[in-house]
Amino acid sequence: MNITHLQGLIAAPFTPMHFNGELNLSLIPAYYNFLKQNNVKGAFICGSTGEGVSLSMQEKKAVAEAWANAAANDPDFKIMTLLGGTCIKDCIELAQHARMLKLHAISFTAPFYFKPLTVDILAEVCIEIASAVPDMPFYYYHIPVLNGVFFPMIGLLKALDGKMPNLAGIKYTHEDFMDFLSCLHFNQGKYDMLWGRDENMLAALALGAKGAVGSTFNYAAPLYLKMMDAFNIGELALARTLQQQSIDMIGLLGKYGGIATGKAYMKLAGLDCGAFRLPVKNMDDEAFKQFSADAEAVSFHSFKSKLN
Repeated sequence: MNITHLQGLIAAPFTPMHFNGELNLSLIPAYYNFLKQNNVKGAFICGSTGEGVSLSMQEKKAVAEAWANAAANDPDFKIMTLLGGTCIKDCIELAQHARMLKLHAISFTAPFYFKPLTVDILAEVCIEIASAVPDMPFYYYHIPVLNGVFFPMIGLLKALDGKMPNLAGIKYTHEDFMDFLSCLHFNQGKYDMLWGRDENMLAALALGAKGAVGSTFNYAAPLYLKMMDAFNIGELALARTLQQQSIDMIGLLGKYGGIATGKAYMKLAGLDCGAFRLPVKNMDDEAFKQFSADAEAVSFHSFKSKLN
Protein backbone atom coordinates (compact mmCIF):
# COMPACT_ATOMS: atom_id res chain seq x y z
CA MET A 1 0.00 0.00 0.00
CA ASN A 2 1.24 3.48 -0.85
CA ILE A 3 1.17 5.55 2.32
CA THR A 4 -0.36 9.01 1.91
CA HIS A 5 1.26 11.64 4.12
CA LEU A 6 -1.55 14.00 5.02
CA GLN A 7 -0.80 17.70 5.29
CA GLY A 8 -2.58 20.60 6.94
CA LEU A 9 -5.27 20.58 9.59
CA ILE A 10 -7.57 17.65 10.32
CA ALA A 11 -10.29 18.49 12.81
CA ALA A 12 -11.43 16.10 15.52
CA PRO A 13 -15.15 16.98 15.36
CA PHE A 14 -17.53 17.08 18.25
CA THR A 15 -20.45 14.71 17.91
CA PRO A 16 -23.51 16.99 17.67
CA MET A 17 -26.14 16.26 20.31
CA HIS A 18 -29.64 17.44 21.01
CA PHE A 19 -30.12 18.75 24.52
CA ASN A 20 -31.72 15.45 25.56
CA GLY A 21 -28.42 13.74 24.81
CA GLU A 22 -29.49 12.10 21.56
CA LEU A 23 -27.48 12.42 18.35
CA ASN A 24 -28.15 15.45 16.18
CA LEU A 25 -26.94 14.06 12.86
CA SER A 26 -28.81 16.69 10.87
CA LEU A 27 -26.08 19.18 11.82
CA ILE A 28 -23.26 17.22 10.20
CA PRO A 29 -23.69 18.51 6.61
CA ALA A 30 -23.42 22.08 7.92
CA TYR A 31 -20.47 21.01 10.10
CA TYR A 32 -18.68 19.57 7.06
CA ASN A 33 -19.25 22.81 5.11
CA PHE A 34 -18.02 24.83 8.09
CA LEU A 35 -14.75 22.90 8.17
CA LYS A 36 -14.30 23.15 4.40
CA GLN A 37 -14.88 26.90 4.45
CA ASN A 38 -12.07 27.21 6.97
CA ASN A 39 -9.59 25.15 4.92
CA VAL A 40 -9.65 22.09 7.16
CA LYS A 41 -8.56 19.02 5.20
CA GLY A 42 -10.39 16.25 6.99
CA ALA A 43 -12.17 14.90 10.04
CA PHE A 44 -11.09 12.40 12.70
CA ILE A 45 -14.51 11.27 13.95
CA CYS A 46 -15.61 9.40 17.09
CA GLY A 47 -12.36 10.18 18.89
CA SER A 48 -11.87 11.78 22.29
CA THR A 49 -13.43 15.06 21.19
CA GLY A 50 -16.20 13.16 19.41
CA GLU A 51 -17.13 11.23 22.57
CA GLY A 52 -16.50 7.90 20.88
CA VAL A 53 -16.23 6.14 24.23
CA SER A 54 -19.71 7.41 25.12
CA LEU A 55 -21.37 6.23 21.91
CA SER A 56 -22.99 2.87 21.30
CA MET A 57 -21.96 0.68 18.37
CA GLN A 58 -25.00 1.76 16.37
CA GLU A 59 -24.41 5.42 17.19
CA LYS A 60 -20.80 5.22 15.99
CA LYS A 61 -22.02 3.70 12.74
CA ALA A 62 -24.66 6.41 12.36
CA VAL A 63 -22.10 9.17 12.92
CA ALA A 64 -19.76 7.60 10.35
CA GLU A 65 -22.58 7.30 7.83
CA ALA A 66 -23.58 10.94 8.32
CA TRP A 67 -20.01 12.16 7.72
CA ALA A 68 -19.57 9.84 4.73
CA ASN A 69 -22.76 11.17 3.18
CA ALA A 70 -21.84 14.80 3.87
CA ALA A 71 -18.46 14.47 2.14
CA ALA A 72 -19.49 11.88 -0.46
CA ASN A 73 -18.50 14.05 -3.44
CA ASP A 74 -15.28 15.38 -1.94
CA PRO A 75 -12.31 12.98 -2.29
CA ASP A 76 -9.96 15.66 -0.98
CA PHE A 77 -11.64 15.71 2.44
CA LYS A 78 -10.21 12.78 4.39
CA ILE A 79 -12.42 11.11 6.99
CA MET A 80 -10.99 8.63 9.46
CA THR A 81 -12.81 7.07 12.38
CA LEU A 82 -11.61 5.88 15.77
CA LEU A 83 -12.78 2.32 16.29
CA GLY A 84 -12.35 2.21 20.05
CA GLY A 85 -9.94 0.20 22.10
CA THR A 86 -11.41 -2.27 24.55
CA CYS A 87 -13.23 -4.85 22.40
CA ILE A 88 -11.39 -6.23 19.37
CA LYS A 89 -14.53 -7.76 17.83
CA ASP A 90 -16.35 -4.42 17.99
CA CYS A 91 -13.33 -2.69 16.44
CA ILE A 92 -13.28 -5.17 13.56
CA GLU A 93 -16.99 -4.67 12.94
CA LEU A 94 -16.57 -0.90 12.91
CA ALA A 95 -13.53 -1.17 10.64
CA GLN A 96 -15.48 -3.21 8.11
CA HIS A 97 -18.33 -0.71 8.32
CA ALA A 98 -15.89 2.15 7.65
CA ARG A 99 -14.54 0.27 4.63
CA MET A 100 -18.06 -0.17 3.28
CA LEU A 101 -18.58 3.59 3.62
CA LYS A 102 -15.30 4.25 1.77
CA LEU A 103 -13.83 6.33 4.60
CA HIS A 104 -10.18 7.24 4.13
CA ALA A 105 -8.79 5.43 7.18
CA ILE A 106 -9.42 3.77 10.51
CA SER A 107 -7.72 4.39 13.84
CA PHE A 108 -7.33 2.39 17.02
CA THR A 109 -6.02 3.17 20.49
CA ALA A 110 -4.65 0.81 23.10
CA PRO A 111 -7.11 -0.89 25.44
CA PHE A 112 -7.19 0.90 28.78
CA TYR A 113 -8.86 -2.07 30.51
CA PHE A 114 -7.14 -4.54 30.12
CA LYS A 115 -3.91 -2.80 29.13
CA PRO A 116 -1.36 -4.60 26.93
CA LEU A 117 1.66 -5.61 28.99
CA THR A 118 4.20 -5.12 26.20
CA VAL A 119 4.49 -3.21 22.96
CA ASP A 120 4.59 -6.54 21.12
CA ILE A 121 1.15 -7.46 22.48
CA LEU A 122 -0.16 -4.07 21.40
CA ALA A 123 1.26 -4.75 17.94
CA GLU A 124 -0.57 -8.09 17.83
CA VAL A 125 -3.87 -6.34 18.57
CA CYS A 126 -3.24 -3.77 15.83
CA ILE A 127 -2.45 -6.50 13.32
CA GLU A 128 -5.58 -8.47 14.18
CA ILE A 129 -7.83 -5.45 13.61
CA ALA A 130 -6.02 -4.07 10.57
CA SER A 131 -5.99 -7.44 8.81
CA ALA A 132 -9.80 -7.35 8.68
CA VAL A 133 -9.57 -4.41 6.23
CA PRO A 134 -6.19 -4.98 4.54
CA ASP A 135 -6.72 -2.36 1.84
CA MET A 136 -7.61 0.43 4.27
CA PRO A 137 -5.02 2.75 5.94
CA PHE A 138 -4.64 2.19 9.68
CA TYR A 139 -3.42 4.81 12.17
CA TYR A 140 -2.52 3.98 15.73
CA TYR A 141 -3.81 6.68 18.11
CA HIS A 142 -1.21 7.42 20.79
CA ILE A 143 -2.89 9.21 23.69
CA PRO A 144 -1.34 7.88 26.90
CA VAL A 145 -2.81 10.64 29.07
CA LEU A 146 -6.22 8.99 28.55
CA ASN A 147 -5.48 5.29 28.01
CA GLY A 148 -2.46 5.02 30.32
CA VAL A 149 -0.36 3.13 27.75
CA PHE A 150 2.98 4.92 27.56
CA PHE A 151 5.07 2.71 25.25
CA PRO A 152 7.39 4.76 23.03
CA MET A 153 5.91 4.74 19.55
CA ILE A 154 9.24 4.06 17.89
CA GLY A 155 8.95 0.62 19.50
CA LEU A 156 5.50 0.08 18.00
CA LEU A 157 6.68 1.09 14.53
CA LYS A 158 9.58 -1.34 14.78
CA ALA A 159 7.22 -4.10 15.94
CA LEU A 160 4.78 -3.50 13.06
CA ASP A 161 7.07 -2.57 10.19
CA GLY A 162 6.98 -5.28 7.54
CA LYS A 163 4.22 -7.17 9.34
CA MET A 164 1.28 -4.84 8.71
CA PRO A 165 1.07 -3.59 5.10
CA ASN A 166 -1.77 -1.14 5.77
CA LEU A 167 -0.08 0.67 8.66
CA ALA A 168 -0.24 4.32 7.57
CA GLY A 169 1.14 6.01 10.66
CA ILE A 170 0.35 7.39 14.09
CA LYS A 171 -1.85 10.12 15.47
CA TYR A 172 0.58 11.32 18.12
CA THR A 173 -1.07 13.01 21.10
CA HIS A 174 1.76 13.16 23.60
CA GLU A 175 4.66 15.48 24.47
CA ASP A 176 7.63 13.16 23.89
CA PHE A 177 9.37 15.09 21.13
CA MET A 178 12.37 12.76 21.13
CA ASP A 179 10.14 9.77 20.38
CA PHE A 180 8.12 11.74 17.82
CA LEU A 181 11.26 12.73 15.91
CA SER A 182 12.50 9.14 15.94
CA CYS A 183 9.17 8.06 14.47
CA LEU A 184 9.41 10.74 11.77
CA HIS A 185 12.86 9.46 10.79
CA PHE A 186 12.05 5.75 11.03
CA ASN A 187 12.63 3.79 7.81
CA GLN A 188 13.45 6.97 5.85
CA GLY A 189 10.27 8.74 6.90
CA LYS A 190 7.99 5.95 5.73
CA TYR A 191 5.07 6.56 8.09
CA ASP A 192 2.64 9.45 8.37
CA MET A 193 3.05 11.12 11.76
CA LEU A 194 0.10 13.35 12.58
CA TRP A 195 0.64 15.72 15.52
CA GLY A 196 -2.12 15.77 18.14
CA ARG A 197 -1.25 18.45 20.71
CA ASP A 198 -2.56 21.79 19.47
CA GLU A 199 -0.94 23.80 22.26
CA ASN A 200 2.61 22.85 21.20
CA MET A 201 2.10 22.38 17.47
CA LEU A 202 4.84 24.90 16.64
CA ALA A 203 7.46 22.69 18.25
CA ALA A 204 6.21 19.74 16.17
CA LEU A 205 6.46 21.84 13.00
CA ALA A 206 10.07 22.56 13.86
CA LEU A 207 10.72 18.81 14.03
CA GLY A 208 9.13 18.24 10.63
CA ALA A 209 5.42 17.59 11.21
CA LYS A 210 3.29 18.43 8.16
CA GLY A 211 -0.15 17.31 9.32
CA ALA A 212 -2.02 17.60 12.60
CA VAL A 213 -5.27 16.39 14.15
CA GLY A 214 -6.85 18.57 16.80
CA SER A 215 -10.02 19.60 18.54
CA THR A 216 -9.32 23.34 18.47
CA PHE A 217 -9.02 23.24 14.68
CA ASN A 218 -12.82 22.99 14.72
CA TYR A 219 -13.23 26.55 15.93
CA ALA A 220 -9.83 28.25 15.52
CA ALA A 221 -8.49 26.94 12.21
CA PRO A 222 -7.44 30.42 10.97
CA LEU A 223 -5.09 30.80 13.94
CA TYR A 224 -3.20 27.59 13.18
CA LEU A 225 -3.11 28.15 9.43
CA LYS A 226 -1.60 31.56 10.02
CA MET A 227 0.93 30.03 12.42
CA MET A 228 1.89 27.38 9.87
CA ASP A 229 2.30 30.02 7.17
CA ALA A 230 4.46 32.15 9.47
CA PHE A 231 6.65 29.16 10.30
CA ASN A 232 7.02 28.17 6.65
CA ILE A 233 8.28 31.61 5.63
CA GLY A 234 10.61 31.93 8.63
CA GLU A 235 8.56 34.49 10.58
CA LEU A 236 9.31 32.70 13.85
CA ALA A 237 8.49 35.58 16.19
CA LEU A 238 5.01 35.81 14.69
CA ALA A 239 4.62 32.03 14.84
CA ARG A 240 5.50 32.04 18.54
CA THR A 241 3.01 34.83 19.21
CA LEU A 242 0.28 32.85 17.47
CA GLN A 243 1.14 29.69 19.42
CA GLN A 244 0.79 31.72 22.61
CA GLN A 245 -2.68 32.79 21.50
CA SER A 246 -3.50 29.11 21.08
CA ILE A 247 -2.19 28.39 24.58
CA ASP A 248 -4.26 31.22 26.06
CA MET A 249 -7.38 29.95 24.28
CA ILE A 250 -6.78 26.36 25.37
CA GLY A 251 -6.19 27.54 28.93
CA LEU A 252 -9.90 28.30 29.19
CA LEU A 253 -10.69 24.61 28.66
CA GLY A 254 -9.07 23.83 31.99
CA LYS A 255 -10.65 26.80 33.71
CA TYR A 256 -14.18 25.78 32.68
CA GLY A 257 -14.04 22.06 33.27
CA GLY A 258 -12.23 20.46 30.37
CA ILE A 259 -13.26 18.93 27.08
CA ALA A 260 -16.89 20.15 27.07
CA THR A 261 -15.59 23.74 26.87
CA GLY A 262 -14.83 23.03 23.22
CA LYS A 263 -18.54 22.88 22.46
CA ALA A 264 -18.90 26.27 24.14
CA TYR A 265 -16.27 27.62 21.73
CA MET A 266 -18.22 26.07 18.86
CA LYS A 267 -21.34 27.87 20.04
CA LEU A 268 -19.43 31.18 19.94
CA ALA A 269 -18.30 30.31 16.42
CA GLY A 270 -21.93 29.87 15.37
CA LEU A 271 -22.37 26.09 15.34
CA ASP A 272 -24.22 24.76 18.39
CA CYS A 273 -23.27 21.10 18.92
CA GLY A 274 -25.22 20.75 22.17
CA ALA A 275 -23.71 19.32 25.33
CA PHE A 276 -21.45 16.42 26.28
CA ARG A 277 -22.87 13.25 27.76
CA LEU A 278 -22.24 12.22 31.34
CA PRO A 279 -19.86 11.84 33.06
CA VAL A 280 -18.40 14.95 31.38
CA LYS A 281 -19.41 18.18 33.13
CA ASN A 282 -21.05 20.91 31.04
CA MET A 283 -21.34 24.64 31.74
CA ASP A 284 -24.50 26.19 33.13
CA ASP A 285 -25.80 29.46 31.67
CA GLU A 286 -23.97 31.63 34.18
CA ALA A 287 -20.66 29.90 33.51
CA PHE A 288 -21.19 30.31 29.77
CA LYS A 289 -21.62 34.07 30.21
CA GLN A 290 -18.32 34.29 32.10
CA PHE A 291 -16.63 32.01 29.59
CA SER A 292 -17.82 34.23 26.74
CA ALA A 293 -16.23 37.22 28.43
CA ASP A 294 -12.99 35.34 28.95
CA ALA A 295 -13.00 34.19 25.32
CA GLU A 296 -13.35 37.81 24.27
CA ALA A 297 -10.40 38.70 26.53
CA VAL A 298 -8.15 36.25 24.64
CA SER A 299 -9.36 37.75 21.32
CA PHE A 300 -11.17 34.60 20.19
CA HIS A 301 -13.30 36.68 17.82
CA SER A 302 -10.17 37.70 15.88
CA PHE A 303 -9.11 34.18 14.90
CA LYS A 304 -12.19 31.98 15.25
CA SER A 305 -13.36 29.84 12.34
CA LYS A 306 -15.91 31.64 10.21
CA LEU A 307 -19.44 30.41 9.56
CA ASN A 308 -20.55 31.68 6.15
